[in-house]
Amino acid sequence: MSILNFSHLRYFWEVAREGNLTRAAARLAISQSALSTQIRVLEERLGHPLFERTGRLLVLTEAGRIALEHANTIFAVGEDLVATLRAEGRRHILRVGALATLSRNFQIEFLKPCLGRPDLEIVLTSGSLPELEAQLRSLDLDVVLCNGLPQGASGIVVHPLAQQTISLFAAPHLGYVGSSIGDALNGQPVILPTRANNIRIEFDALCQRLSVKPVIVAEVDDMAMLRLMAREGIGIAPLPPIVVRDELFANALVEVVPLPGIRESFVALTVKRQFPNRAVKELISAAWRA
Repeated sequence: MSILNFSHLRYFWEVAREGNLTRAAARLAISQSALSTQIRVLEERLGHPLFERTGRLLVLTEAGRIALEHANTIFAVGEDLVATLRAEGRRHILRVGALATLSRNFQIEFLKPCLGRPDLEIVLTSGSLPELEAQLRSLDLDVVLCNGLPQGASGIVVHPLAQQTISLFAAPHLGYVGSSIGDALNGQPVILPTRANNIRIEFDALCQRLSVKPVIVAEVDDMAMLRLMAREGIGIAPLPPIVVRDELFANALVEVVPLPGIRESFVALTVKRQFPNRAVKELISAAWRA
């Protein structure tokens, strides 16, 4: 049986990613001629050319694309092994990514079953969804928390965690308590999420159905800021209850009226791993039971 030399495969992988022999050789700290020799040896072993030259670029052949797909899988498993075992003998690390605009209250609720564990260190990173997806795929994150589904989620596993109904909330002194949706919104100042948020899309559709025209005084992409502006009495705001839980308890905000049919979905994103972080499974299971 022909045994594959993984050093040759690694050289091929670097060249395929760079698309240039000179840059790949510099990354690998070997000469360009030595790298070319290693690629030729791999091509002979596989029985197919892996590259064809187009100008100064090396373009993958069909066999090269197949080889690259397998190499990606092989080296991803290797990175997974290192990521899993490098914490052996010390406290385990749980690396969590969260959408920068995601409710802090929801993040705490999700992490609560693992908070304070002496055997676990939690590293929490915030960012945009594309940034977090990239870190998840490279195994720099174990799980990503967000509201809504990612785009182009090939290879990503989506775990639904919770759905929250949306209500209008306002500072008590504004006197909205007991108002209907129409009375609370028509011609009244409102603070809204930006149009990138599903709540905003559904809110606009609801207003159109009810023929109400609120006065938009602010558009905010951060739920924490939207909550603070509502608390200051700048206007009424559509929010999930978990976002304003503390304000409701302190009577800093009151629920005016629920908005029928509008919900926010919270999900956890993972990728299939050879050695998944056990804490992630525990947290997702706990969220399901809640």
